[in-house]
Amino acid sequence: MFNTKHILGAALTATLLSITPVQAEEVIKLATTTSTENSGLLKELLPTFEAQSGYKVQVIATGTGKALALGRQGDVDLVMTHAPAAEAKFVEEGYGSEPRGIMENDFVVLGPKNDPAKIKGSASAEEAFGKIAAAGVPFISRGDDSGTHKKELKIWQAANVKPEFKGYTSVGQGMGKTLLMTNELQGYTLTDRGTYIAYKGKLDLDVDFEGGATLANPYQVILINSAKYPNLNHKGAKALSDWLISAEGQKMINDFKVQGEQLFKATYRQ
Repeated sequence: MFNTKHILGAALTATLLSITPVQAEEVIKLATTTSTENSGLLKELLPTFEAQSGYKVQVIATGTGKALALGRQGDVDLVMTHAPAAEAKFVEEGYGSEPRGIMENDFVVLGPKNDPAKIKGSASAEEAFGKIAAAGVPFISRGDDSGTHKKELKIWQAANVKPEFKGYTSVGQGMGKTLLMTNELQGYTLTDRGTYIAYKGKLDLDVDFEGGATLANPYQVILINSAKYPNLNHKGAKALSDWLISAEGQKMINDFKVQGEQLFKATYRQ
């Protein structure tokens, strides 16, 4: 004769065995940049994907360098970043697969409205940076190995300027906090346009320089190599990547606006 306690225990064990794998599979870990989080884009996109797919997306918002490091360690299921050279190396080294360009915006140089370094009208981003260094005025760098920080360092290098001049401050913060600090100090900084628009109402700064191929800012979504880390949620990661390049996902990216301004342009091409 079966013991009631034994039956209940067996039933509970069977239930846990049947539920646990499903629950684990429902979570997708996405490492991405602070710009996609701070701009509000992910809050616009992910609820629709989650409602349609049944997955839940856990977002780890950090700099591109740290996001790719999480991917290298097998701590996330996919990454969404904006540093083409670092992303190409990530794939070449065998950590990432199926890189897809999903959207773009551009970088801009923000600064005080009176533009003390006189960078407005510069011929290039390199010339604008050179004027800021020569003037010795405040420049606030994210300093966090993010895609924006990597772009900033490339511009300094191209301008043949070491970012060690009086006024240069590296803060090791995400884009939102860096913008607020720049505003407080009335300095200059490099930012993606999307986060700038999202924070525009809190800032007393102008776009003092913009334009040119140097300031292009493409974003990619990249899966983690299933051969290297077979235990990750590859099925969920692929579902999210596929949704982001779908007609619906691309339209939602184009339609996302803050204060009436479009923040990102969908760019996926087969």
